[in-house]
Amino acid sequence: MIISASRRTDIPAYYAKWFFNRLKAGYVLTRNPVNPHQISRVSLRPDVVDAIVFWTKNPLPMLDALPLLHDYMYYFQFTLTAYGPDVEPQIPDKEACLIPAFQRLAQTIGPDRVVWRYDPIFLSEAYTPAYHLRRFAEFAARLHPYTRKCTISFLDQYRNTAKNMAGLRLQAFPPAEQRALAKELVQIAHRYGLEMDTCAEELELTPYGVQHARCIDDRLLTRLLHCPLAITKDKNQRLACGCVESIDIGAYHTCPGGCRYCYANDGPGAALCNAAAHVPSSPLLFGAPDPDDRITEREMRSYRVDQLQFDL
Repeated sequence: MIISASRRTDIPAYYAKWFFNRLKAGYVLTRNPVNPHQISRVSLRPDVVDAIVFWTKNPLPMLDALPLLHDYMYYFQFTLTAYGPDVEPQIPDKEACLIPAFQRLAQTIGPDRVVWRYDPIFLSEAYTPAYHLRRFAEFAARLHPYTRKCTISFLDQYRNTAKNMAGLRLQAFPPAEQRALAKELVQIAHRYGLEMDTCAEELELTPYGVQHARCIDDRLLTRLLHCPLAITKDKNQRLACGCVESIDIGAYHTCPGGCRYCYANDGPGAALCNAAAHVPSSPLLFGAPDPDDRITEREMRSYRVDQLQFDL
């Protein structure tokens, strides 16, 4: 099984100590986001975990502990955008902190295992197409030796993102303008030898050399593990999402980053409250099991196909 850590919150940036405690314990508890009284006990044993996919905007709290992951295959989805503190209020400085962190991470684990995410893309008075193109080119110039690919997406207006982004003076961004910007972004990416794909986008950009992504990617893991995975598409994700099955060990409404476009937080208040209830030694990301909670063992197995494969 593949562990996702996590689409729901930034575990490397804010909960690294907890994660390594759970790795040492060999299991983690996760609440069902639809029915919070249902808790799954998820094994983290190396014999059933095929890989771990980390999602982060800041891996620095985790970097010195990466040797503890020696029994696991893993890679990072690293989001690095051109937005300022008006959009990403708690994110460290890009130039002084995050670009060097990206470079250090790739030097440690290799560029194949660090995917650059430039998403979500939106337009405003401050963040114009020209601004995105200029900053994307600046990032690509510094990051291209340290990654193979950049994943982009355009902002989806969920209920909570629309509320959180009020005041940023978003501008209309119709599909034709999205295509035009994507075409120029991919030209920059290709100039630096980077592939480009899109995350869960229905917009068809293949004529411009932009493919549909699998952020939880069995193709990448097949190369990294040197064996195929008998795994299917994740039915719990959006139709346009290409990811394969995984188990997410994070929790919604727990990321203190405060990014205005975040779909995983209702707002900063709930996230800060839940983060304050975090205990690094707890099997849950925040809080503790209640007497009326039902804990069940999650069925886990490896999807590696270790035997030789023959074409018939």
